[in-house]
Amino acid sequence: MPTKFTTTLIGASIALVSTTVAAFAGPLQDRIDAGETIRIGFANIPLWGYPDEAGNADGFTNDIAIETLAKMGLTNVEPVVTDWGGLIPGLKAERFDLITGGMYILNSRCENVSFSEPVAKSGDGVLVAAGNPKNIHNYSDILDGGHIMVTGAGYNTVEAAKKVGIDDAHLMQVPGPTEMVAALKAGRADAAILTYFEASHLADDHEEIELGDASKMPDWSMNFAAIGFRHEDQDFLAKFNEALAGYIGTDEMMAKVADHEYTENHLPGDTTAEWTCANR
Repeated sequence: MPTKFTTTLIGASIALVSTTVAAFAGPLQDRIDAGETIRIGFANIPLWGYPDEAGNADGFTNDIAIETLAKMGLTNVEPVVTDWGGLIPGLKAERFDLITGGMYILNSRCENVSFSEPVAKSGDGVLVAAGNPKNIHNYSDILDGGHIMVTGAGYNTVEAAKKVGIDDAHLMQVPGPTEMVAALKAGRADAAILTYFEASHLADDHEEIELGDASKMPDWSMNFAAIGFRHEDQDFLAKFNEALAGYIGTDEMMAKVADHEYTENHLPGDTTAEWTCANR
């Protein structure tokens, strides 16, 4: 897993390919028409979206976004890495043109972000000390036991923890996965909750921690990830969704994302962004 953050990473391509895609309204299309890059914002999140050793955009949500753009004839992309908590503010401030990296569609986020149709579904996972001495497998176990939970600032898990009644005194927020693992190892937190993809990956990498029983997580913790755009780019988003519909779940896509542990079980099915905004 990459651990070095980079403020600005240039990757993928330096030339804008000629395209027959119809003109879109909005600031993103203005940048494209001017020959500027499409800036993809993401954090350093295992499997979902992260910079590889060469500084290029890696992870399955980046793969899906970049390949969908390529289907539109757009390959002049510029990956930009930031802290997770800076993704939505950066999008709104026009530092990025779209955001990836495992951004779940949540009602609270839909106020600030226009999401593509879902590209993946995933539940949450619990990381605990090896042997799980406090028998923690879900949010309720943390609440009932008065334990300390650590998660990422801006993660969906912050909302989820507060939904079940975990108060700020028992909820530690840190920048990302590296800090979550450090809190667990130091005994400053009893459990870390993050996406199952991240949790499983980290458990494999650190023998001092293990993954709780995912079957004991509540059904409502299953979420749907998508690519986020500014509200002003609705016409571009519609074209992106059209290209995405022809790519999601294809043999080509599944081969591309296989190295990131994405399987058919993670396909979003018929779930739409509209439904998810209203129900998550």
